[in-house]
Amino acid sequence: MASETTDLPENPEVGVLDAPFDSALSERYLVYALSTITARSLPDVRDGLKPVHRRLLWAMRTLKMDPNSAYKKSARVVGDVIGKYHPHGDASVYDAMVRLAQDFSLRYPLVDGQGNFGNIDGDNAAAYRYTEARLTQVATDLMDGLDEDAVGYRPTYNGEDQEPELMPGAFPNLLANGAAGIAVGMATSIPPHNAAELLDASIALIDNPNANVLDYVKGPDLPTGGAIVDSPAAIAEAYATGRGSFRTRAKIERVNEKGGGWHLVVTEIPYGVSKGKLIEGIADLVNDKRLPILADVRDESAEDLRIVLEPRSRTVDSDTLTESLYRLSDLETRIPLNLNVLDATRTPRVMSLKEALQSWIDHQFIVLRRRSQHRLDKIADRLELLDGYIIAYLNLDRVIEIIRTEDEPKPVMIAEFELTDRQAEAILNMRLRSLRKLEEMELRKEREGLEKEKGELELLLSSDARQRTRLKRDLGKVRDRYGPETALGRRRTLIEEAAPAREIPLEAMIEREPITVILSQRGWIRAMKGHVELASADAMKFKEGDGPRFAFHAQTTDKLLLAAETGRFYTLAADKLPGGRGFGEPVRLMIDLDGEVGIAALLRASEAEKLLVAASDGRGFVLKATDAIAETRKGKAVVTPRAGAKLKIVRPIAGEDDYVAAIGDNRKMLVFPLSEVAELAKGQGVQLQRYRDGGLSDAITFKFAEGLSWAMGGESGRTRTETDLQPWRTARGAAGRMPPTGFPRDNRF
Repeated sequence: MASETTDLPENPEVGVLDAPFDSALSERYLVYALSTITARSLPDVRDGLKPVHRRLLWAMRTLKMDPNSAYKKSARVVGDVIGKYHPHGDASVYDAMVRLAQDFSLRYPLVDGQGNFGNIDGDNAAAYRYTEARLTQVATDLMDGLDEDAVGYRPTYNGEDQEPELMPGAFPNLLANGAAGIAVGMATSIPPHNAAELLDASIALIDNPNANVLDYVKGPDLPTGGAIVDSPAAIAEAYATGRGSFRTRAKIERVNEKGGGWHLVVTEIPYGVSKGKLIEGIADLVNDKRLPILADVRDESAEDLRIVLEPRSRTVDSDTLTESLYRLSDLETRIPLNLNVLDATRTPRVMSLKEALQSWIDHQFIVLRRRSQHRLDKIADRLELLDGYIIAYLNLDRVIEIIRTEDEPKPVMIAEFELTDRQAEAILNMRLRSLRKLEEMELRKEREGLEKEKGELELLLSSDARQRTRLKRDLGKVRDRYGPETALGRRRTLIEEAAPAREIPLEAMIEREPITVILSQRGWIRAMKGHVELASADAMKFKEGDGPRFAFHAQTTDKLLLAAETGRFYTLAADKLPGGRGFGEPVRLMIDLDGEVGIAALLRASEAEKLLVAASDGRGFVLKATDAIAETRKGKAVVTPRAGAKLKIVRPIAGEDDYVAAIGDNRKMLVFPLSEVAELAKGQGVQLQRYRDGGLSDAITFKFAEGLSWAMGGESGRTRTETDLQPWRTARGAAGRMPPTGFPRDNRF
């Protein structure tokens, strides 16, 4: 039987290589991962560019698309890039070019676009056959020195041409314009910063490597403005580690209208947020009624961004609306910071802000030395030729004679005048009209100038101090071009600490209006507008066979507590109650309450901080009103009456109440201190009054020093107060004694 596995020997002729699958796969995946990291997704710390951006700028430069030249078709740029330098899809290259031209994506655009290059609404750019472009001054500064051997060059992918390995980068592009990218196993996210601040920090670092860069760089400076509202400590922590995030808010202003009305206007939005999606998200808040105090959102943007937010009414608090918008919409977002870049050795690592700036400065020193050495070499070449020209002018007649009489004048001239090959070749290539005696003075003057420049460059290359001075001067010139007094360099993003957007309670989202809440005996509930007289005809209107059960004044911002006889509490929003035009609606449709279960109480949750709750068997406790609020339709189990008993009493406790009065069905009453009643969040409680037969009829809290009051019967509306309560003053849980003369026959306080 043949073996299931056969060892295949290495055979160069058939191209078969025996290798373990896992190692072959891992090796190839590693190559792919490294290629993605170094050649596609992560920017270089020295020029802040990815390869596609670098090649785009290089191609535009070779096409002479300078800031002062005419615009050229974007298709021409894309074609050159993918045909000569970047063998990838045209769509990805054009998308990269579009981003370089968007002033809402880049703080300092590198491409000056003409045509539709997209907008802050999130619309895409037109096809590259329709748009035109050229370089900006920023891109020119970034590439300044390419003709002076400032950086190295490498062959293009097909070996037919050369491209720069990186840009000289006299502009701090990495931090000024930021970057974002996702590689294999790592990512980068760098927000834009203010170039003048970065250059100020760099100049300080040149003088003092221990300088604090945060004295100059206050935080990101975003193309779309807004405000960074993190604390200075949080910003410093993010910059020190190279990882973190910045809380960014839109710029919102209140505009007052004639007549007392007002509206909010958004003029700047957080970086990276599409205006179209932002407005759509706010509109969803209005439609879904998640922000009831907001009535409408309108986009009135023209050249400048302008989003108008209309409140539900003029009585809405503008600060509350603003805080709610920050919390519920993209008017406040977090911008990540992950300063993961390729260092000078092309190794990916996360840097601090100071390390990134220092790496860029180190690169600038290298560029300065390379450019100086290149200039020295050029001067040496020119001096060699000038020396030859001067010799020729001093011996002009003999030079002409040699040229006329000799078949091979070059070796004769070299031998007679001790010229170099380059000098002799240059003399032979001169035009006749250049052979004028007057030019000797110009040549000597040029030579003197070059000798002086040569001496200065040699001093520069031999002195670190001179290099630091020269670099500070060069960076200062760039800083002047992008200073805070210029339109492009002016800081756009404010740095102002603000507390996180607070959780806005439901009451603040609702317009506060007076209402009268009425619940009938059969459980029909309605809310009449205004505080109407509780005995009025409208308030006393019920279906046939029905009648009033609870009626009280409230506000639309109130939460209502409905207590069932089972001891379960439910919460109703006063603004959600049906109107008072008809008979209302069954309250059981709003909560999960069985039809057989009776309702023990209905009151405002804010009526008192604490409640006295008691069951029909005389057991009860003190309950915090907040502990009775339920979040769902199913309610919240608070009181658990014993078998055969049901919740009977839910009474608000006034702030100064110190005693409890309880009366049973047997018409016996007792009075005892409130402090003897336990305060619980749920349960059965303690025995308030003991009964031989019957149960608890009513209970109330009161201030002992003021006595116990109750309403007299009939239509008199009088109230009687009993101040001498010593006969009924006893310990909690006693049976009590008959109430004072004149106490109501229904045994209710």
